[in-house]
Amino acid sequence: MPSTLPGVPDIDEDLATSIVERLGAIEDRLRASVATSDDMVRWTGRHLMDAGGKRVRPMLVLLAASLGDVDAEGVLDAAVLVELTHLASLYHDDVMDSAATRRGTDSAHALWGNNVAILTGDFLFARASGLSARIGADAVRLHSETFERLCLGQLHETVGPTPQDDPFEHYLSVLSDKTASLLALAGALGASLAGAPAGSDDVMRRYGEKVGVAFQLADDVLDLESDMETSGKTPGVDLREGVPTMPTLLVRRRAATEQDPRSVDIVRRLDGDLSSEAALDELVGLLRADPALEETRELARRTADEAVEILSDLPAGPVRDALTAFTTTLVRRQR
Repeated sequence: MPSTLPGVPDIDEDLATSIVERLGAIEDRLRASVATSDDMVRWTGRHLMDAGGKRVRPMLVLLAASLGDVDAEGVLDAAVLVELTHLASLYHDDVMDSAATRRGTDSAHALWGNNVAILTGDFLFARASGLSARIGADAVRLHSETFERLCLGQLHETVGPTPQDDPFEHYLSVLSDKTASLLALAGALGASLAGAPAGSDDVMRRYGEKVGVAFQLADDVLDLESDMETSGKTPGVDLREGVPTMPTLLVRRRAATEQDPRSVDIVRRLDGDLSSEAALDELVGLLRADPALEETRELARRTADEAVEILSDLPAGPVRDALTAFTTTLVRRQR
């Protein structure tokens, strides 16, 4: 009978039970992993962890590990490793984006300032690195390569494309580095540590790369469509900070090539003063009604379909079915 994973409906009951039980153990390990005698970091290090989250990356580690022995040594450490790395990147991202909220609560930099937020992120990266060392040399290598890609993705997003770069290719490469790289690590580590069938770790790595891009494209839609109550994020934060998203890139291209008056007006607003809530809300409303939003949603779905096609290289069974459901959930989520 089908059962339910958090946010992932209709998967094999035994598999769902297995994953849910281990997610509970991962929550305990996450909190233990940031335990410290330092009075301040004891609070700052747990701030975003305690705010909740979907735990997408640990779930992917466990699903990939279910292709082999999910109880194999290192699997739970790998799940904690990828989530700690993700959380660390959020502390840094919120500073870069000047985000006031995260997961429905005040961001760390809003509470304690940029320096504390950045150093807390560094602390979490350090704890994640300690876990990779405990798992083994391959995990250290894969984690360091992923960490490098996270940094490069943020750097390239900050600097933007050169005049010679195609802005769409540049943007997708940023998504690959900032988001997909960590999902690829989650899938590859889970499969390899669990002794999954030969080649499964590469399949899961390729799947993670593809589903990570689909996930972030869906997030571009969510950033405009959601509200603070449902997503925990202020709509349009990326717009105010001038961070490119797929909808804004599509509108800019249409304004440049077709001189469509509506698109030209949106671009003018994008490049104007968005410091007031009224100006930002008006722009969000225009983008919600623009065809670019549906184009981005469709691109996310096509990319997700490509991720599911990669899964066809795995043995048929409940794990592959669950990964397919997991993919659909990531792309069609409402928060």
